[in-house]
Amino acid sequence: MVPEFRTGRRRVGWLLCICIAAPLFASGATEVAGKLPAGFPESKLEIRTAKGKHWFKIQIADTPARQEQGLMFVRNLPASQGMLFPQSQPRMIAMWMKNTLIPLDMLFIDARGRIVCLRERAVPQSEDLITCDQPAKAVLEIGGGEATRRGISVGDIVVHQSLTQ
Repeated sequence: MVPEFRTGRRRVGWLLCICIAAPLFASGATEVAGKLPAGFPESKLEIRTAKGKHWFKIQIADTPARQEQGLMFVRNLPASQGMLFPQSQPRMIAMWMKNTLIPLDMLFIDARGRIVCLRERAVPQSEDLITCDQPAKAVLEIGGGEATRRGISVGDIVVHQSLTQ
């Protein structure tokens, strides 16, 4: 009888481990590995500046759940990558950096594809709201300092299919 009791306890222990670990894996390995989130649609995006064209490989946060997750828990964002938060209609947008571990540049983009606000080097893990005083059709997040390195500024044009829909 005692061996069965121990086996039963082991089963309960394993079930507890599975129940605790499952939500971490179900939400994507982002929290565990610190990599870009899995399962997001991917695309390319172009920014036209006075210094030329700049291309980014982006992930698209196209659902409320993906927008809520964003780049949280990501530990490294390559210079040529980013995440786009498209909206169905231009609106006032507020972002924050809760659970975001790296500094980001946030480019607020209007319906014509023009960058109307640029918030550089947003502070990791801050719950302060990051806003723009103009309606935006999308926000593009890229690595902190990347806008300065590439000469990206307010008035530059972002070209992506989600901005023409």
